[in-house]
Amino acid sequence: MSMRRVAVVGAGMTRFVRRAMETPKELAWHAARMALDSCGLTLKDVGGVCIGSAPDAFDGVHMKGEYLSDGSGAWGKPVMRSFVGGGTGVFLGPHGWYHAASGLFDVVLVVAEEKMSSFYPHAQAAFVTIFDHTTERPLKPNLLWIFALEMNRYMQTYGISKRDIAQVAVKNKRNAADHPCAMLGEANITIEDVLNSEVLAWPVQRLDVSPVSDGAVAIVMAAEGVAERITDRPVWVQGVGWNLDTAYWTNRDLAYPAYVERAARMAYDMAGVREPRKEIHIVEPYDPFDYKELHHLEGLLLADRGKAPELTAQGVTAREGAMPVCPSGGLLGVGNPITAAGLMKVAELFWQLRGEAGARQVPGKPERGLAQAWGDLMQVGTVTILGTQRPA
Repeated sequence: MSMRRVAVVGAGMTRFVRRAMETPKELAWHAARMALDSCGLTLKDVGGVCIGSAPDAFDGVHMKGEYLSDGSGAWGKPVMRSFVGGGTGVFLGPHGWYHAASGLFDVVLVVAEEKMSSFYPHAQAAFVTIFDHTTERPLKPNLLWIFALEMNRYMQTYGISKRDIAQVAVKNKRNAADHPCAMLGEANITIEDVLNSEVLAWPVQRLDVSPVSDGAVAIVMAAEGVAERITDRPVWVQGVGWNLDTAYWTNRDLAYPAYVERAARMAYDMAGVREPRKEIHIVEPYDPFDYKELHHLEGLLLADRGKAPELTAQGVTAREGAMPVCPSGGLLGVGNPITAAGLMKVAELFWQLRGEAGARQVPGKPERGLAQAWGDLMQVGTVTILGTQRPA
């Protein structure tokens, strides 16, 4: 049986803030309802549900997939939960795509939720358990100092300065000032603000990092024949890719994310993209730290190694630039409820490609965008490419 073409036909997103009142289940419900409302569907139209969420400890509940299922619209329906760390939100693109492309379901509801504040500030107590019990855990690693090692390696390898990297935080937080769901959009932030912020683990400073937040995002995916009946502007899944590198961060070249390149090449091949820098019009790379946007642009083959900061300095990656990067404001500005943050990037492409992004809309009529996320033990690459043109 040949695979069917699949499109995104609706999307919904809660505000990304610390939310004391709503439960994780309620956040998932809000996003799912908005996504279905956006395309005029109800739960009766949904064949299956895909859920993405981080480990149970982060929401402070047990068996979180089961817990979230009814709030995500999966009561009495087939449901599957996936998790590949921070890469989950974008991996939900291929996850939902497979369910519809295979012919299993005509309409799939895809929901990502995270309530990080439930576990904050103790998330590091969970993170330390993911490392190797013999070679790494005795060092009592936490994510901040491991990312500091990677950021420092990236800077030293290519001669990149903190000022070069701070440009990303400024760009994204300014972009997020136009996003109605953003937690930390700030139109007047400067490079000096970033450089003068609190040092967390050198060279990582407070404003280099995305904030802890809560939120949910949902998209509706539909197979060809059904998608066109739901909307006259479906946004097609043109390519998907993922890659899992070694779990040992000590064994990888921290200056270059090879796993992102391998995931990107898989997606480019599927989408028929031969010259990414010419054929990708909007990019939403994963930016939980400002250096990671640069790191990932290089892994996505959208910049030469060590040269991504130059694109930022030249305005190429600005919302009005030749290759807008994180016009949403990204995780640095909108917030970082882990899996929801990744799916937010897919939803942002949907809105941008339909011309529905409001004040953050990129100029012209973009036809293709790429969302990318990264996570787990720094070794997961996930990519989803969306476009206005139906795949051949």
